[in-house]
Amino acid sequence: MLSFILTFRRMVRGIWRGLKDAEFQVLFSLALLTIGSGTLFYVRFEDMRWLDALYFSVVTLTTIGYGDFVPTTDIGKVFTIGYVITGVGIMVGFITKVFDHLQQARIEEVRKRNTPPSP
Repeated sequence: MLSFILTFRRMVRGIWRGLKDAEFQVLFSLALLTIGSGTLFYVRFEDMRWLDALYFSVVTLTTIGYGDFVPTTDIGKVFTIGYVITGVGIMVGFITKVFDHLQQARIEEVRKRNTPPSP
């Protein structure tokens, strides 16, 4: 449990740090917009509850795909095809940027530790 909390804390720090970067801001906005639009679609056209639709959107775009929820309508299936094709790229870009910022923060921490104090 402690390792999860520490990892989650690092991720939040990476996102917080990334919010200063314009490219990160765009990817963050696109990720939120994509997840939000998928959630709205699945609530409206697949009659999912809000939490189920959000869960399905995130699980689909992160390519986890447990299979516990699936689109049941034809329009839902067609939407999901386009949603996956566009959304996975956005999520990969966003997650890559988060980890880039995490790595940069870690490099800076190591440099600070290894830099001798100035006189």
